[in-house]
Amino acid sequence: MLSEFLAQAIGARAKVFMSRKIVYTDEPIGKVEVVADTLPSPEALAFKEESVKVTIALSRSSVDFFKREAKKHGAPYQKMIRRLLDEYTRANQVKAG
Repeated sequence: MLSEFLAQAIGARAKVFMSRKIVYTDEPIGKVEVVADTLPSPEALAFKEESVKVTIALSRSSVDFFKREAKKHGAPYQKMIRRLLDEYTRANQVKAG
């Protein structure tokens, strides 16, 4: 019952928000900063890198953090840790190389 009420209330608010007209102006947007593209290419996403099993002792707080975040996003926590390490490695290979 509460969820139905919230859905109706949120839906009504979204409808009002989405129906407002956007007014564009020709004003300066201020200082702009170009940031590096951090998204992997489609080729990188399709490529399956060989993995190696290791045993590692991590702090309880780190494991708890990754388990909580993985649960929120419906992902395996070990995969999240692996991707974090992979990104760290890629970022630092570019700097060192």
